[in-house]
Amino acid sequence: MQGQENTASTSSSGLEMDIATLIGLAAALGLIGYTMAGSGGATAFFEVGSVAVVFGGSIGVLLMRSTLPDFINAWARVLKKTILNKNEDPVELIEQIVSMANTARRDGVIALEGQMAELSNPFLQRGISMVVDGTDAETIESTLNNDLDLMKYRHANYSGIFKSWKDIAPAMGMIGTLVGLVGMLQNMSDPKAIGPSMAIALLTTLYGALIANVLAGPLAEKLDNYSLHEQNNCNLILEGVIEIRKGTMNPRVLSEALKSRLSPPDREKLAAS
Repeated sequence: MQGQENTASTSSSGLEMDIATLIGLAAALGLIGYTMAGSGGATAFFEVGSVAVVFGGSIGVLLMRSTLPDFINAWARVLKKTILNKNEDPVELIEQIVSMANTARRDGVIALEGQMAELSNPFLQRGISMVVDGTDAETIESTLNNDLDLMKYRHANYSGIFKSWKDIAPAMGMIGTLVGLVGMLQNMSDPKAIGPSMAIALLTTLYGALIANVLAGPLAEKLDNYSLHEQNNCNLILEGVIEIRKGTMNPRVLSEALKSRLSPPDREKLAAS
């Protein structure tokens, strides 16, 4: 399965820092921390038992619902896709596909073998390799669609882990709240015990809300967005590779057909190139 990930995922010449993720996370945590500091100090909002129940408990439940490799790969994907971004420009993909279509039209599909080393996208490499090998269009389409379906499954599984964390963390916070309330009710005769028990009851709810709305929820949505971007690129590649194999479409017409998958700004960028 991991090998298929390398086949279906898009790549580029280098990693780029996703500034939006870092700025958003820093701003959210900074403003929350500032509010805490003005409400009795940050230390008042830290309690070991609450951290153990919400963070430790929710991670434990996540491990129960998934396999260890999937859990590790999900975190690796978060690092790769939300911090060290590696998105490929669809305009560049179209330019590569049209260039290869011109080469195939002029010199035959065998001539594409010399261009394969220049391709950075594994999905495109796989498609062109099958074209060069003389694989029929139906088999190429079926094979690449299978790769694309596997990619969608993995991406949904990875983002699903964080969607589950979004649901589990508040639930663990509620469990901590109930534990704190039980402790408080059992020690109503001791005024000194009411404060710590109430703190656990409230802080676990706070921690659960923070995980769900500051970490898990946004990260899951960002993974879904990146997955949609990769799927669009793969569909674009699939259409282009099939047309190169058939050889029935003029490269200029192919460029216009692939342009329909681009956003208006990207269409303008392609027209200007």
